Amino acid sequence: MDETEFNALAEAELGRIEAAFEAADLDIDQQPGGVLQVEFDDGSQMIINRHSAAREIWVAARLGGFHFRYDAGRWIATRDGAELWQSLETLATAQAGRAVRLERAA
Repeated sequence: MDETEFNALAEAELGRIEAAFEAADLDIDQQPGGVLQVEFDDGSQMIINRHSAAREIWVAARLGGFHFRYDAGRWIATRDGAELWQSLETLATAQAGRAVRLERAA
């Protein structure tokens, strides 16, 4: 996949992620360069961004750093094969201290 295709896919996914976090009543801000910053009630943060050179979406959360690569219509973790949206729910739930459900818009 070339950089233009990656950027289009990543931007669309980041837009869906931003909308899902907002719908879950979590504070999320879009920063320059395709960076999403989620702030939790305890002041901790989760950072979600695209990494063009690696063609990945990266997530930095309290539980660690995670890289997701696009494969057959899904973003899959490079380490353990986990799917991006399930991982985001798990990470957000752990960091928020409450169940977080993220609905992915089409």
